[in-house]
Amino acid sequence: MVKETGRLTIPSDQDFLAETQQLIAQWGADAIRDSDGTKLDTALKQLSVKLYSTYFVARGYNDFVEKHPETIQELYLLSDRVAATEPEVTIPFMAHYFNQQIRPNYHDDPHTYWEVIDRTTGIVVPTTDWTLLPDADTVTVHHAVPYHEYTVSFLAELIWDPTEMYNHLTNHWGDVPHQVPFDVRYPVAQEFMQNTLRQWLAANPEIDVVRFTTFFYHFTLVFDNEEREKFVDWLGYGGTVSVPALKAFEQVKGYRLRPEDFVDAGYYNSSYRVPSQHYRDYIDFVARFVADQAKILVDLVHDAGKEAMMFLGDNWIGTEPYGPYFKDIGLDAVVGSVGNARTLRLISDIPHVKYTEGRFLPYFFPDVFHAGGDPIPEAKTNWLTARRAIMRQPVDRIGYGGYLKLAAQFPEFVDYVTHVADEFRDIYSKIHGVKPYAGLTVGVLNAWGKLRTWQPFIVAHGKWYKQAYSYEGVLEALAGQAVNVRFLSFADVAAGIPEDIDVLINVGGAAWQDPVLVARIRAWVAAGHGFVGIGEPTAIPGTYAGRTFQLADVLGVDQEVGFSLSTDKYQPTPVDDHFLTHGLTMPLNYGESTHDIYAFPETAVIASSAHEVYLTSHEYGAGRGVYLAGLPFSPQNANLLLRMLYWAAKREDTFQTWYATNPETEVAAYPAAGWYAVLNNTQAPQETTVYTTGGHQITVQLNPEEIRWERIDHEHKG
Repeated sequence: MVKETGRLTIPSDQDFLAETQQLIAQWGADAIRDSDGTKLDTALKQLSVKLYSTYFVARGYNDFVEKHPETIQELYLLSDRVAATEPEVTIPFMAHYFNQQIRPNYHDDPHTYWEVIDRTTGIVVPTTDWTLLPDADTVTVHHAVPYHEYTVSFLAELIWDPTEMYNHLTNHWGDVPHQVPFDVRYPVAQEFMQNTLRQWLAANPEIDVVRFTTFFYHFTLVFDNEEREKFVDWLGYGGTVSVPALKAFEQVKGYRLRPEDFVDAGYYNSSYRVPSQHYRDYIDFVARFVADQAKILVDLVHDAGKEAMMFLGDNWIGTEPYGPYFKDIGLDAVVGSVGNARTLRLISDIPHVKYTEGRFLPYFFPDVFHAGGDPIPEAKTNWLTARRAIMRQPVDRIGYGGYLKLAAQFPEFVDYVTHVADEFRDIYSKIHGVKPYAGLTVGVLNAWGKLRTWQPFIVAHGKWYKQAYSYEGVLEALAGQAVNVRFLSFADVAAGIPEDIDVLINVGGAAWQDPVLVARIRAWVAAGHGFVGIGEPTAIPGTYAGRTFQLADVLGVDQEVGFSLSTDKYQPTPVDDHFLTHGLTMPLNYGESTHDIYAFPETAVIASSAHEVYLTSHEYGAGRGVYLAGLPFSPQNANLLLRMLYWAAKREDTFQTWYATNPETEVAAYPAAGWYAVLNNTQAPQETTVYTTGGHQITVQLNPEEIRWERIDHEHKG
């Protein structure tokens, strides 16, 4: 049998021709790429593989920036809070910022574009009551109220591209010049970027794929004075601000934005905030502009006979792939970094492109590939977690990045990449374009909806956060499960819940004062559907209308915040057995959990302790509500979530269809293709009972990491 090749992109470097050729043959690669800090030499460009070249639109052109310093990218930042002790207080607003990355903008009138606020009252200080000393980077507030806190919201220049800065600091590049990003809001910058791309395309005829990394604006990443991350938001639009942008926004939207619309009292409109209408309007404004400008560049690439690929990272802000303007750009492909199952789905579900590509970990950087280092554990974890999602919706290609010279020094890692590439190609050949079996359609309900598909709870791409991991676990579980997933906004649901939704999931958000929204969901559940709440679902902090959870009546639980301690609460007797926990090992893992939950008398308490309620079920009209205190990802918790969804949707009778009883294993079925697969998601042998259809079951023994492919008999196709 001839080994299948292709669908794999690998990095390379100068003076590494023979070794690159050897790895191309061993891994079956059909494309090579450069990386940040590397170049493909002439010999590599003669190989009979596709050539990707990283292309930076708005960074790496310091000569242009020196001639046009007004085009340096900017953002709004907030100073430290300083308490006045006298009627005059001085605020050193650059304190705790990295002065090699951030420089205050003094050339646009600070008294027009900056803002000083008394944070104790929330009142803006009149411009006549504060003075600026640029040489000291300080603002002095006059007529201050003693022991009120004051802040400065200031416009600052980004004088070092955040990704290049990170790579520079991580890899100790020393005297390499700092790359200063420019802003394409300026016509002179637009002309420069277009002419530069034309020249580059003419000078690089051998390049097949232009890998834009990405377009114009970096996600918000600000470092502190000790060269550490101070604020990072992978979805942040902070670095898109400029005076021309503010003026254009006012002309387009009809009102003027304030600095506070960006600094947001120090939250910077992070992913964990329900977005204000002003911030939504600004995102829409920027995304339309970015799409228009990006399309010009993509058209130039197509005119040169090449493909245009976008890297879903670095300077990707404004190109949100699930937004309304993404399709207008005309990209051929998107590539992104794969951190786990949900980041794989974030990439593989992207519409309006010819193909998608996932860049797997570890990155070939010296922080992992060094003497005594072992890259294999990370590689195995990364592949096994992403593979669950690939079985639901595969990317079209996979790849790696970094310095191939480093990876080649680890022969066991090289062998594992061979295994990953071969297994990916086998999976893809069997299931590409085939709809997998799904027993339910689940609506994930939050403030953003479709725009942030698979992205709720991301702060830094794929990283772990203590306050978020038990929510991220929901998406990680869903990314590889036999259900269809749709992301719905509060506005979507208030307008009418789509007919194909069987069950809604919510883990919070502050839109619950809307009576139309809550009434719509109540009526929908009562009509026979399901609602699953995790953590603090439908919550308004501090209560509203006598409730913390605004759909407490649907869920059968609420949270005590101290206001109703005088009201006695009698916890129902826990049930001995329930569908939700059948076969699971107790106690369950609720992560950080949610405390002070109490159940209503008619609620079934399934898991609890002496003073806490963790898991409940509740009948509501003809429908059902389920509550869980937290769901960090684990195989057992993924199984628990699936049970919760089926029970809430009143589909328990179909639960054991294409289902594996061992939570460490999963089943993916493709009736139209005549295949089903049993996955061992661990690095140890596993035994599981597999239910196909109609009550049929078999026992399967699986080797570590194994996928067992089986043909679907005619009687099991239903």
